[in-house]
This record gives sequence, C-alpha cells and structure tokens, in this order.
Amino acid sequence: MATIVFNIVLGKVASLAALPAANDALILIPLEASGLEADAVLRDKDDFAAVVAGSTNEQTTVGRKVLAGVAVTVDDTNDRVSISATNVTWSSPTGNPVGAVVICYDPDTTGGTDADLIPLTKHDLTWTPDGNAFTLNVSGDFYRATSSA
Repeated sequence: MATIVFNIVLGKVASLAALPAANDALILIPLEASGLEADAVLRDKDDFAAVVAGSTNEQTTVGRKVLAGVAVTVDDTNDRVSISATNVTWSSPTGNPVGAVVICYDPDTTGGTDADLIPLTKHDLTWTPDGNAFTLNVSGDFYRATSSA
C-alpha cells in the first residue's frame, strides 16, 4: 500500500494529531478509485477542497469517519514518532470502488468547509463496498516520522 504525506504538513502531522482542542479531529475520507490522481499531483494539494478539485472524487456513499483513539507515541529508542488510531468499521457499505483514503485534520468539527480540512496522509486501498462489513486497520501506525540528521 502506497502512502504519501502531503507537502503542506511535512513535519506537522504529530503536532496536529496531538492537539487537545474540544472541536478538532482527524477525519478519514474515502476517495473513489476512478479518476484518482497520481501521488505526485495529490501531495501538492493544500486543503481537501483542492484534493477533490481535479479528477479525484470523494466516495460519499460510505461516508467520512472521525478517527477515535488517536495516539501519538514518541519512541526515543528508535528516534521516531508514530501515530495510530482505533480501527475504522463500516457496517454495511455500498457504492463506487474506493482507491484510497485521506486522513485530514479538521480544526473545527462544528462548522467549516472542505477548504478548512488539512490533508495529512493518503493511503492506497483497493475496496469495493458490497454491503458486507469492512474494517480498515489504522491502529498500526498510519503515520511514522523518523529523525534524519
């Protein structure tokens, strides 16, 4: 599975994930497989509105998910920081095939637009929602940054 970190947040993902604000969250958004732009194009997008402004489309039938249990772990032994969350489950999903998911930082879950969502990471996924329950594993470090001196 290919993973990219959007240029807008290089070096910021851990601090955004650890913010304690009452109305902020990490949001997982599925993208349709059809029309999905290349990583080289997507990584330059600065907000989620820009992510879906080209040929990339959100897969809206299965819906967005707020990540729960987000944990930022500093590993001094291995000189890295990792971010994980509770696995995400869709009970009876249907709709167009999914080609990737994007995890975005939402600074205000009580309002705003897609232009307010900051894309953090994109993860390739091959999934055709067929009505059967589906669980996506994000508990195993969906993001990891290491020191490079």
